[in-house]
Amino acid sequence: MKDLLRLRTSLTEEIERVLNEQIKMEADASAMYLAMSAWCDRNGFDCSAGYFKEQSDEEREHMLRLFKYVSDMGGRAVSPDVTNVQVEFESFRSVFEQALQQEIAVTQSFNRIADRCQKSKDYVTFTFLQWFLKEQIEEEYVARRALELFDVIGEEGTGQYEIDKRVPKIKYEDTY
Repeated sequence: MKDLLRLRTSLTEEIERVLNEQIKMEADASAMYLAMSAWCDRNGFDCSAGYFKEQSDEEREHMLRLFKYVSDMGGRAVSPDVTNVQVEFESFRSVFEQALQQEIAVTQSFNRIADRCQKSKDYVTFTFLQWFLKEQIEEEYVARRALELFDVIGEEGTGQYEIDKRVPKIKYEDTY
């Protein structure tokens, strides 16, 4: 029966598994960003709270895009459990450090999936992943620039207030 079910999809078991792992990673990222939004809101960083809420929504959209792809290809998409979401953070800066670490981890994960797709000659999924790989350029850029504000502006005096105001204005321009 298992072999018969495999005929319904062009996804190999390995590719289906890693895509479901990425679905989980995106769900976890969405929950983490929502927790960061709540933390920022509780600590008076309204602009950053809005920024992280938008990031949470984007990660959920990424999760759903992957979920739909697996389903559309005849695979079994798995709705992930999200548990143990961190809700407290050491500092305003640490929130942004963790956000950048998260985005780098997501980029590395998509690179590993793309590599597996090439090795298994799954060029359909490899092509599908190109949107995510391009998206990660923007995600890392914005996270990096937000963190750099702490060094450029500094946190003393009204520094954190200025950082909070500037975070949502950071945009990536793909000029090439």
